[in-house]
Amino acid sequence: MGCCRSSLRPGAAAGPGAGTHAAEKPPRHRSPPPQPANRLSLNAHQAAPSARSGGGGGGGDVPAFAEFSLADLRAATGGFAAGNIVSESGEKAPNLVYRGQLKGPGSAQLRAIAVKKFAKHAWPDPKQFAEEAKGVGNLRHRRMANLIGYCCDGDERLLVAEFMPNDTLAKHLFHWENQTIEWAMRLRVAYYIAQALEYCSTKGRPLYHDLNAYRVLFDENGDPRLSCFGLMKNSRDGKSYSTNLAYTPPEYLRNGRVTPESVIFSFGTVLLDLLSGKRIPPSHALDIMRGRNIQAVMDSHLEGNYSIEVATTLVNLASQCLQYEPRDRPDIKKLVSILEPLQTKSEVPSYVMLGIPKPVEEPQAPPAPQRPLSSMGEACSRMDLTAIHQILFTTHYRDDEGSNELSFQEWTQQMRDMLDARKRGDFAFKDKDFKAAIDCYSQFIDVGTMVSPTVFARRSLCYLMCDQPDAALRDAMQAQIVSPDWPTAFYMQSVALSKLNMQSDAVDMLNEASQLEEKRQKSTKGP
Repeated sequence: MGCCRSSLRPGAAAGPGAGTHAAEKPPRHRSPPPQPANRLSLNAHQAAPSARSGGGGGGGDVPAFAEFSLADLRAATGGFAAGNIVSESGEKAPNLVYRGQLKGPGSAQLRAIAVKKFAKHAWPDPKQFAEEAKGVGNLRHRRMANLIGYCCDGDERLLVAEFMPNDTLAKHLFHWENQTIEWAMRLRVAYYIAQALEYCSTKGRPLYHDLNAYRVLFDENGDPRLSCFGLMKNSRDGKSYSTNLAYTPPEYLRNGRVTPESVIFSFGTVLLDLLSGKRIPPSHALDIMRGRNIQAVMDSHLEGNYSIEVATTLVNLASQCLQYEPRDRPDIKKLVSILEPLQTKSEVPSYVMLGIPKPVEEPQAPPAPQRPLSSMGEACSRMDLTAIHQILFTTHYRDDEGSNELSFQEWTQQMRDMLDARKRGDFAFKDKDFKAAIDCYSQFIDVGTMVSPTVFARRSLCYLMCDQPDAALRDAMQAQIVSPDWPTAFYMQSVALSKLNMQSDAVDMLNEASQLEEKRQKSTKGP
């Protein structure tokens, strides 16, 4: 499916006419609509819902775990384009991770995803891979970037997870451009990741492979999350650690096995990263900490901005985690209990401490309308763009008055070209190539000789499919001007208003459309 991103930015138009400012209410069906002002569209990661669960677990609105086709994931990642690779080592990584976008079922809304593509033959047995993936997919927690699906196709093995848009802990600690991470945020990272590991342990999955600063991701709110990818090995029989051997648990070097104690050792390396702001080999760090030279461990950028007492507690905790003998390391519950009382600035959102923009709230569906709705009304009320597309396609042009193509057959070449543009737009609309449909319908509209409310309604839906609600609202309003009593024009305005988070107006439009539809049906039936 061809789809486009919103190009609306302040001062830029998206299609004929101007946009609608959020503060202005659209007109009722008896008065022509004003020409509105532009409105900023949502970014891809803001348009995609994220997990927002409370307390001890749960995944909020994280979708149910599912199996995806290779075609789905190829389309979602632009054909696994090199420009979509987000692996820390780029194209050199043995198992590449791509960013992508998937549409939810029955919705045009895009969900940002991360797709991990394993090296060929990493998991020869598809059944074993699927079972492992399903086990990880059963986990749902607000402190994790949750696994939402997998793919087994031939010798291809892929995992699909929630996409975290605000980079990794490694990027913010080691490669920062604007500001380093403040002390309270570092404490929060340590606590949240410990919580995630404790949750995994209580759910029977205590083994986390290659825990490091690249496995800690930041979501749209700036909250740290633990990547779910580390809950599966890099391959069935392959390595569980891909980083420098200096950071690998000693017992793994001896026997090649990962244990819960190995995870604690790796957590100690993350604590060390948070304390120092750089990568220090654990053996070297232990020598420094044995000399009780805490200042030599601490990040110089934090000087004067942290409690010596809390820093000492964290240094001691890191030292315990990095002990050579696994039995000398604390368990995960002890880590959580030590880190919890150290938290400060709990009232400050993570995005503030991380120095990233405040996330934009996702528009909510409008409340229930006042009267029973038709199939079109129902589809608009739940913002089901796929169902709306089917209804508009099936209705064809029967609601347009005086639009008879035969009467134009002897007209000029310009008129034939105009009708040809509409026909090409109809083919693209049928094939769900919404960007092409917008282009073709725009050619038809720009000529201006023949006015069609159906074309405006169809282009309005195409704009919605392409995440451009401003332009969609304009077209729905233009359809209303052409046909003031046409219910579809009001239904389309209702959906666009919902997408713009103008819920009260959306409900008004939905009810008005329903009234017009009811009136039309009564007049058709007669007395």
